[in-house]
Amino acid sequence: MLGIVDRYLLLEAAKVFSAIVAILVLVVASMLFLRTLEEVNVGALSAHLVIKFLAFQVVRDMPNLLPPAFFLALLVTLSRFSRDSELIAMSACGIGPRRVLGALLLLAVTVAMVTAWISLSLQPWAATGIHQIRMQQKEQAAQIAGLQPGRFYLEERGELVLYIGDIDRRQSLGDVFIIDRRDDVARLVVSQGGQHRIEENTGDHIVTLSRGHRFDGDPGSAAFMIGEFEEYRIRIRSSGPAQGVISKRSTTPTRDLLASHELADRAELEHRLAAPLAILVLTIVAIPLVALSPRERSSGRLFLAFLAYFSFFNLQRLAENWLATGVTPVWLTSFWYQVLILGVVYLVLLPESLWLKRMIARVSGGPNGRLGEQPG
Repeated sequence: MLGIVDRYLLLEAAKVFSAIVAILVLVVASMLFLRTLEEVNVGALSAHLVIKFLAFQVVRDMPNLLPPAFFLALLVTLSRFSRDSELIAMSACGIGPRRVLGALLLLAVTVAMVTAWISLSLQPWAATGIHQIRMQQKEQAAQIAGLQPGRFYLEERGELVLYIGDIDRRQSLGDVFIIDRRDDVARLVVSQGGQHRIEENTGDHIVTLSRGHRFDGDPGSAAFMIGEFEEYRIRIRSSGPAQGVISKRSTTPTRDLLASHELADRAELEHRLAAPLAILVLTIVAIPLVALSPRERSSGRLFLAFLAYFSFFNLQRLAENWLATGVTPVWLTSFWYQVLILGVVYLVLLPESLWLKRMIARVSGGPNGRLGEQPG
């Protein structure tokens, strides 16, 4: 059964953590909302999908927000206890860092379990939803390709000129004007209507015109031809890699990653497990980073806390990339950086450890040491 002090520690840390998570989610959601509105403005996303698309993005990014939020919450809570002399009062009552760590680990385990559920189940589900919306928009509206009515477009280094007078949600084009100089013979195509789609495998634009006129050659020359057509199809090569062929590893269910033996899948699986493990490791790291007494200088510990924070999450990307590319062996996993940060923090703070000072005093025969006692 938890004692009064344990419940007090858990309650205070939980309140600070909830406030920080709410603020971070609000900030991230605002940034994502502005970015989503930009996509709507350029026609890359339908307005009625904004809320759904934004919700998927927030869920996808939640596992990346919870570990730093929890670490910051612990530092803020323990710093407030230190400033109000509550930690030193607890220590005087026999409640030391081990007791504080034990209480905070109960909260850390709970948050880690929630984070694991989001990371292993909801994150790939959200990534799949985002991918489906993008692919759905590619099939439903030409604006996703960057095409807007009433504008001229130069493609293929200026060898292809395209004008579309009107575009609707059903992929229908109106008043289409095309000049194609990619072949030996220049070609002018005029049509009152057509359809547009994006080829998923290549990302090329496929424009299919109906009931129009075609003019081949130079006006006035003997080789000039005029004709009518019922259907005319033209391919516009994509200027870059197709968005539809982006790696879908983030959308792969966790059970499929567990059954895979590819390094990239192994790295993705460990990426999803890194967030809940990080919460537990950062809890252990946070305890020694806060001074016990308000009279102790805390600037060095504060600098070490920021250094540990930035090093932790930067090394995470590096470790996962090294595992996916085969730089590090599989048995080392991509979690070595967590053990490294934990060891470095405790080694740096080891000279200030109270138990180490007592042990040195005993060995050196200090006032409380047994080796220095003189026989009476």
